Amino acid sequence: MSSVMRKTPTTPRARRLAAAAVALGGCLTLAVPAATAGAAPADPVKTVFFGDSYTANYGIAPVNDQDNVKLFCFQATQNYPAVATRSLASKGVTLDVQSDVSCGGALVEHFWKEQQLLGGASVPAQQGALKEDTQLVVGGVGGNTVGFTSIIKQCSARLRGDEGALLPGSPVDPESPAAECKTFFESGDGKAWLDYQFERVEGDLAEMFQRMAYFAPDAERVLVGYPRLVPTDTATCLTAAPGQTELPFADIPQDALPVLDQVQKRLDDVMKQAAADDEAAFVGLYDHTGNNTACDGADRGIGGLLENSKLELLGQALPWYAHPNEKGRDFQAQRVAAKIEEVLNR
Repeated sequence: MSSVMRKTPTTPRARRLAAAAVALGGCLTLAVPAATAGAAPADPVKTVFFGDSYTANYGIAPVNDQDNVKLFCFQATQNYPAVATRSLASKGVTLDVQSDVSCGGALVEHFWKEQQLLGGASVPAQQGALKEDTQLVVGGVGGNTVGFTSIIKQCSARLRGDEGALLPGSPVDPESPAAECKTFFESGDGKAWLDYQFERVEGDLAEMFQRMAYFAPDAERVLVGYPRLVPTDTATCLTAAPGQTELPFADIPQDALPVLDQVQKRLDDVMKQAAADDEAAFVGLYDHTGNNTACDGADRGIGGLLENSKLELLGQALPWYAHPNEKGRDFQAQRVAAKIEEVLNR
């Protein structure tokens, strides 16, 4: 990219774009727009959705199979981006969705790197969906980078076997018994591993936001957090949900459940801070879904680890693996739609 003359950055947004250009080794034209007041224009807002299985809403059928390569992204046709878009349209806020590139299993780095899928297929880096005229970028990612699936496999003997075969990741230390995972993550190598994973998330989220600013310089950015999985009272997790035979967290020891919750809360804090550092909006789901965890029975917004989801593969039902069910999806969509309205000044 050829160099261009720069204007002195005089606003936080302009300074952010300048930082993105330097960090990515490129140059940006930093024309500073005049401040405007009032509502955003009523024209459709060019939007890109990105993220992992919580944005794709793994477990909800049917999935987007228009592209056979992306079939194993398990992106629901009625994921929260689709539901939020429809809800906003009913209020006169129209999103022109340029693309939804959310894909199950995505790490933060898959925003700028190709992602390998089941069966040897792959999907391109999610940043490729961004255009110069993109006005809004929305999605959530970070759970896979922190290694949440490896954490639950460390704590579940069953998920280390065939029942967890479709869940990406391996236990952190297969030699350490699942029953001892609480101690493992609270000291020694397990704690050191967790600290490293969070450092990686912090750095990767910062890189992601820089790339958003570079490839879609006029876009507002909304980072979406994760809904809460484990309740404060873990005793409720010792009872199966109505109509179910499996416990919400299968064979994960009760004393390890607070560890999972602490990891989630820490991730929520890291994501919130990353958004704040880049002046992006953040949708905090953790603090608003404490009564709709995997252990809240009929009110649960999260499908149990080994509870059958709505998806099938070769005639076999796939587990939820602790992803939002339709109720949880609607919680996501409601809060995301509200934040988009706020961001757009509608």
